[in-house]
Amino acid sequence: MTNAEIQQDIERTRARLGETVDELAAKADVRARARAKATEMKARATEVSGRMQRRWPAAVAVGALVVGAAVLIWRRRRG
Repeated sequence: MTNAEIQQDIERTRARLGETVDELAAKADVRARARAKATEMKARATEVSGRMQRRWPAAVAVGALVVGAAVLIWRRRRG
């Protein structure tokens, strides 16, 4: 190996080592990971809430139909 090749190999090794150190530091930063997880969970909750708000009128309509049908059946059987 020439001196230039050795130098390039050292630089590549330093770069990989730096990336590894950054990854380990990110894993060790519990506060940042907790914040990221909280942000993710908040986004999911907002998404689910939005879907539920869009479905709410349909759910109420279906519930009203079921209750109405039950009342009609009950009245017919009763009298």
